[in-house]
Amino acid sequence: MAAALALAGLGVLVLGVSACGRRSEGPLPIALIGDRSALDTSSLRLSPAARTLRGATVEGLVAFDAEGHIVPAIADRWIITDDGQSYIFRLRDGTWPGGARITAETAVAALKGALSQLKGTPLGLDLAAIEQVRVMADRVIEIDLVAPVPDLLTLLAQPELGMPYARRGSGPMGFARHGSGAKLSLIPPEKRGLVPEEGFSGHSRDLLVEFLSAPKAVDRFNEGAADLVLGGRIDSLPLTEQTGLARGNVQLDPVIGMFGLLVDRDEGFLADAPNREALALAIDRDAIIAAFNIAGWQPTTRVVSAGVEGDSGNVGERWVGVALEQRRALAAERVTRYMAGGKSAPVLRIAAPNGPGTRRVIDLIAADFKAIGVVAVQVGEDKPADLRLIDATARYGRASWFLNQLACSVHKPACNVAGDQLLAQARQTADMRERSLLLGQAEAEITSANPYIPIARPLRWSLVRAGVTGFALNPWGWHPLPPLAALPR
Repeated sequence: MAAALALAGLGVLVLGVSACGRRSEGPLPIALIGDRSALDTSSLRLSPAARTLRGATVEGLVAFDAEGHIVPAIADRWIITDDGQSYIFRLRDGTWPGGARITAETAVAALKGALSQLKGTPLGLDLAAIEQVRVMADRVIEIDLVAPVPDLLTLLAQPELGMPYARRGSGPMGFARHGSGAKLSLIPPEKRGLVPEEGFSGHSRDLLVEFLSAPKAVDRFNEGAADLVLGGRIDSLPLTEQTGLARGNVQLDPVIGMFGLLVDRDEGFLADAPNREALALAIDRDAIIAAFNIAGWQPTTRVVSAGVEGDSGNVGERWVGVALEQRRALAAERVTRYMAGGKSAPVLRIAAPNGPGTRRVIDLIAADFKAIGVVAVQVGEDKPADLRLIDATARYGRASWFLNQLACSVHKPACNVAGDQLLAQARQTADMRERSLLLGQAEAEITSANPYIPIARPLRWSLVRAGVTGFALNPWGWHPLPPLAALPR
């Protein structure tokens, strides 16, 4: 799996889980970083916590196991035609919630509904090659593509592609409100129209999920009230440095994605690409990496992670061999030129979470910008801003994921029309080598426009007590709940 291989260096971070495990039977207490808004899983843009909950309660055609591999869900088998442009799914012989039989007609309607809600989102662009979804037989559906989508199964396993029926989740878990969180249980096979041997009847446990802020989640783990903390990001990573935690409990996923500054307002100083590049020139990425002391975490100046599928190799790291002092001198010249017409020094608002890790990053960036004559002020992540800290893990390990995040239909400020056109052309191209070349050209165009200032790859962490089963590191940076509920036979 490309995403897993691309960050293999982070494997040195994962230590054997220490501390004593306690619960092999009975409910598993989980602290999920987020708030009660996660209970609303019908939103178009799901929070990380809501994605975790939706992934457990609203199945799609396929799903992820604990390691991020594709497993059957509503579809129990499938075939892919040799040209990669047709996927044929046989649906399981079971029922929707409420007892209605799963048929191709109802499944096609549910899938089309999920796809229609994704228009205008990066995930919608990832799925733009879908030409039609149609019924082939009573329990067989087909997805036809205008061009191959090698990661289609991975995309169909995303929580946003879950298929509710009659506005109800399709499983495999049901949930009920429980205090400030939720109690989740695997739905017995017989209630899903399945024979017991195909499910986990008699071999599962409930999950007691609390939605908590990162500091409270870590406290719950330290107190022994939670055996698992999920949803950790760089903004809360310094919390894992607390002396109460055994180092081996901290697990880092081998993710790829985007961590950097996104231009949110292309006006004033940010109206011109050279000025946006000045900010990219000024950042001391090595200092940011050093501030977290994480082996294997590397800085980058590229939009696309090097070595992923579809990376033509024609675009490399920027300013190789140019010292930071030289880069800052060039950047300062551009700031001076901007101010030559009587304009005041640029003051840029950076929207970001207010966690200790994020503050550490923003403080360093503010010092970098100050060195070239630009003032940076951190504001709340929900406030109007000039720049926004983006911290997103890739849904699949290909160049197209990265570039789709910066498409003009997704993010208008500072978008590059020429790059956007090349990206659209690549989506329609069946020849994978030609597609890779088009994606490389698109990356070069988008990079020259500087709508995004890369810093590094994202970081995703969990706290795991020894003896917890159903948890595994995976390349997607979020952890499905059903495997945690299924107990070994």
